[in-house]
Amino acid sequence: MKKNIRLIAGAIVLILMLLFVSATGADTFTTLLLLAGIVLVVIGLKGRKVEANPHVLPSLTKEREAHYLKSGMSAREIDLFRDTMNQSKQQIDQLQKNIARNNKLKAIDLRHDALRASKALFKELVKEPTKLPLANHFLYTHLPNMVDLTDKFIEINEHEIKSRETYEKIEESTQIIEQMASLIAKDYSQFVADDLDDMDIELSIAKQSIKRDNE
Repeated sequence: MKKNIRLIAGAIVLILMLLFVSATGADTFTTLLLLAGIVLVVIGLKGRKVEANPHVLPSLTKEREAHYLKSGMSAREIDLFRDTMNQSKQQIDQLQKNIARNNKLKAIDLRHDALRASKALFKELVKEPTKLPLANHFLYTHLPNMVDLTDKFIEINEHEIKSRETYEKIEESTQIIEQMASLIAKDYSQFVADDLDDMDIELSIAKQSIKRDNE
C-alpha cells in the first residue's frame, strides 16, 4: 500500500515537472537538475526508517487472542493485561541495557539472576495471564524500582568528577540494587512455587506406582 502511494506521488511530481518545463521553456541542464533532485528525494524517503513507538501495543494475533479468551478473560481484562505487559517488557529491556553498561550491575545480576528471573516471570505470565495479580509486587514495585535505581546509578557513576558524597551514594545505591535484585529473584520463585508443588505430587505418585509394580 505504501509502495503504491509512493509510486503515485512520484508520477504526479514527474507530470508537474514536465508541465513546468513545457510552460517555462527550461533548458536541458535545468531539466536534468530537477530530475536529479527528484531522484535524490525519492531515494531519501525510501531509505528512511521509521522507528517503532515502544508505547504502541503490537498487533494482537488471533492465536494469542484465542489463548486469552480461553483463559476466561474479558476484552477489558485483555486490554489491561496487554498494557501492563507492554510496559513491563520496556522495563525489562531497559534493565538489560543498564546491566550491560556497568560491571557492578553485571556482578549483582550474576549473583541473583534478576534479569533472567524477570524474563522468565514475564513468559510465565504470558502463558498464564489470569495469574497477573500474583505478580503485583514484581510488576508494579520491584521491577519499576529496579529500573529507576539502575538508571540513576549509571547516571551518577558516569560523572567525570566524583566527590566523597558521590561515592557514598554509589555504595548505598549498590546495596539497595542488590536487595531489589534479590526480591525479583524471590518473586519468580514464589510465582512458580505452585508448579513445583504440583511436580512434587506427581513425582510422589510416580514413585508409589513404580514401587507397587516392583513388588
